[in-house]
Amino acid sequence: MNQASNILQQVRRAAQERILFLSHALDRMSVPDRMIAPGEVRDVIFHGEIVEDYPEDVRGHSCLMLGWGEGGRPIHVICAPKDEYLAIISVYLPDPDRWEADWKTRKEK
Repeated sequence: MNQASNILQQVRRAAQERILFLSHALDRMSVPDRMIAPGEVRDVIFHGEIVEDYPEDVRGHSCLMLGWGEGGRPIHVICAPKDEYLAIISVYLPDPDRWEADWKTRKEK
């Protein structure tokens, strides 16, 4: 099993226990012109894919996931699986100036 599928299993297992939205994620989700509902975040977690893996993150092993929200809009979720819960660190709509059209590849600066 490769590392990306391993972290994906950890993310989904932790999310089945409990999902904890950190304050930064809640702030990003409630920006008025691009509200992101908790249900959309759940859809990303359970149906999305790992875009980037951060095994050495200071917050603990975390990853960036891509999934689809209302109307098919792309949503990025940064999360970290813990033993009793999944920490949602950040949630945002990816910026087309920073991401390629696949929403998985960062544009070169």
